[in-house]
Amino acid sequence: MSASGALRSKSEDAPQPRPTNQMPDFAHSAELASRTVAEWPAERPIRLAKKTSNLFRYRQDADAALDLSAFDGVYAVDPQNLRASVGGLTTYENLVARTLPHGVSPMCVPQLRTITLGGAVTGLGIESPSFRNGLPHETVAAMDVLTGTGEVVRAEPTGEHSDLFFSFPNSYGTLGYALRLEIEVEPVSRYVALTHVPCRDYAAAVEVMDAAATQHSWEGQTVDFIDGTVFGPHETYVTLGRYTDDPGPTSDYTGMNIYYRSLQQRAADRLTVHDYLWRWDTDWFWCSRAMGAQNPYIRRLWPKSKLRSDVYWKMVALDRRYQFSARLDQLRNRPPREPVVQDVEVPLAALPEFLNFFDREVGISPVWLCPLQQRDPEALWSLYSFDPTTRYVNVGFWSTVPRTDGGDPTDGRVNRAIEAEVTRLGGRKSLYSTSFYGRDEFYRIYGGDEYWKVKNRYDPDGRFSELYDKCVSAV
Repeated sequence: MSASGALRSKSEDAPQPRPTNQMPDFAHSAELASRTVAEWPAERPIRLAKKTSNLFRYRQDADAALDLSAFDGVYAVDPQNLRASVGGLTTYENLVARTLPHGVSPMCVPQLRTITLGGAVTGLGIESPSFRNGLPHETVAAMDVLTGTGEVVRAEPTGEHSDLFFSFPNSYGTLGYALRLEIEVEPVSRYVALTHVPCRDYAAAVEVMDAAATQHSWEGQTVDFIDGTVFGPHETYVTLGRYTDDPGPTSDYTGMNIYYRSLQQRAADRLTVHDYLWRWDTDWFWCSRAMGAQNPYIRRLWPKSKLRSDVYWKMVALDRRYQFSARLDQLRNRPPREPVVQDVEVPLAALPEFLNFFDREVGISPVWLCPLQQRDPEALWSLYSFDPTTRYVNVGFWSTVPRTDGGDPTDGRVNRAIEAEVTRLGGRKSLYSTSFYGRDEFYRIYGGDEYWKVKNRYDPDGRFSELYDKCVSAV
């Protein structure tokens, strides 16, 4: 890898993030936020006001919400020491726009543009460098957190507030809000060269991912990125990426061409580093097909600037609110559909067993795969702990399943079956979407003992929601 000059997408008509060079004074903004929480009416729960969301579970409407928009932006980028100081409400789109001109990037950039840095740390995030860099929270050096008492504390791996530092990931804003984060960044090259390795079955995909992740190479080439796409039991592609500055043609998947379909059409590819980071966002992986955006006739008329995950998310939110699809299915005498929108992690060795279960009981295709391993084997992330000696794989699937059994989709039968299988295999499930765990099981899986110690210290009056109530009960 090599640091290079200004790194730009060739997609000139892509929407440009707003300038983030001028940030309000942090100390002043933090003082105002602290005062706001301290003066917040005791009877009114505190909820964060956000313009965008990547949650797929119920969010309760509120008459008033805490505005932390002053912490949307980048305070500093230090390419020499490979550090950046970033507001917690900063989207990765804006963060990347500030770091790439310095030839550096966050060490793990989640796939969707409007995920915020604070959201990826408190709610977890993942991407194709996670086999070597871990998850976003593992690249945080320190963070300033607004707690339920109105105090802003500096949480670091050591010191007075290390308990908050290691409990913050997967707390989903129930322990506090990250106002500023000091993160590691890494040098990048201008391009990412891709190799799509076809695999005849799930066991072969495991072999490729495990070998590439262990050796950080494949067939003599360095491997900087690994992910996979499952189209069926006998059609899986493991995509291996490497940084390069070698000149050459690049592909563009921000217009008529669709990235995930290219995996079946070519063995190798090449993208600018900017376009690689957002390769999944244009079609929100493959979910744009549900909105008709993959129909070539519709796509030609669809504004290029609106081929974005946040646009699709708003369409999904409207459909969920007004039940357009459900009513249409009812008129057509089709069975109701249960939303199955999940990311789960299972041990890599157990992936074939999980996918065979998934094919049999769920049947969604395609499915995304992303191997990961804890970066620091000595760290203990209290609310989302992994065996640091084990390599895991994230399995992502986002669709609906027809309930041909005549059941009510709100009972979550399919989602409950997935939860049980993930637990049986020694895995974990991300909490950004619907969950159905019982309270005791939930806190047994997600570090309840430590959670309550930290919750009682930093939010003794329960100004923020409880984790179970926010992630399960509210559903």
